[in-house]
Amino acid sequence: MSSPALKTETALPTFLAACRRQPVAHTPIWIMRQAGRYLPEYRAIRSKVGFTELTRSPELAAEVTLQPIRRFALDASIIFSDIMVPIEGMGVDLEYAPGPVIGTPIRTLKQVEELRPLVPEQDVPFMLEAVKLTRAGLPAHVPLIGFAGSPFTLFSYLVAGKPSKEFSVPRAFAQAEPEISARLLDKLADAMIVYLRAQVNAGAQALMLFESWGGLLGPSDYKRIALPPVKKIIEGLKDLGVPLIYFANQCGGSLEYIATLDVDVVGLDWRTSLGGAREILGPQRAIQGNLDPAHLFSPPAELKKRVDEVFTDIGPGPGHIFNLGHGIWPETDPDTVARLVDYVHERSAKA
Repeated sequence: MSSPALKTETALPTFLAACRRQPVAHTPIWIMRQAGRYLPEYRAIRSKVGFTELTRSPELAAEVTLQPIRRFALDASIIFSDIMVPIEGMGVDLEYAPGPVIGTPIRTLKQVEELRPLVPEQDVPFMLEAVKLTRAGLPAHVPLIGFAGSPFTLFSYLVAGKPSKEFSVPRAFAQAEPEISARLLDKLADAMIVYLRAQVNAGAQALMLFESWGGLLGPSDYKRIALPPVKKIIEGLKDLGVPLIYFANQCGGSLEYIATLDVDVVGLDWRTSLGGAREILGPQRAIQGNLDPAHLFSPPAELKKRVDEVFTDIGPGPGHIFNLGHGIWPETDPDTVARLVDYVHERSAKA
């Protein structure tokens, strides 16, 4: 006879069960940037409102978060927002053109100290209301993921002042001004702790930290610069009891350090072997990923082969969440997404 605790565990939605490395009836799938420009219903809304207005309108943000859930049999939802939203709440002059542009890039200790401590209920109430509205509109079996940017990723935008492929300015600044950099990273970690905690209080059932630019650092710099503030965030969230996901974009060379993080799930880009990463990260962590977004442009039969390769790479055993290795491209055909979701479910259910 099953114990009450076991019954509770097996009653978890598939995505949350996989985060906890519990057995599941099929491999869950969701897609980074699943609410966005590849959907005609999203483009219809964006034709009427700007991006900033969309992120600041709880009703519209909830609507675009729910759009892919209505269209596809996805196993999780992620709130529609932007990693820079809480930075605005800290007093930073920010606009989107179309990427984030900082009015006055941060380069001095005085600027760092002038950043306001984030008070989510006052500074980003629209975000928390969007979480509440979305959670109320989701089916019970589709959990809601809240998210934030990692301190180093936010640091990169704040110091550079605008998007960049190499972020040479913030990388050089981290070397030239290590004390100022450490203070800024620590302050960003404090802000992301309260921001993510507020999302859980509003209804988020899992949290994801996007290390979008940590892969620009070599392993020793990753350990010295990017890792400490992430550890601080994870430590500040563990008591919440929700799964914590760390997306380590292009960080394959730093996996031995990522293995020291007390997270439930590590998300990986398509350049990293899931099976190889699992050997380094250990059996206590679930793995998320990692189909190349380009493969969604393959013919249907070829797409299935590519999906099969991901399953072969990760191997048998619990704790796999299927996803792309990065965000879905806006040119992607929604019908291909439907085929992907259905095939992931079909193939993993048979296995």
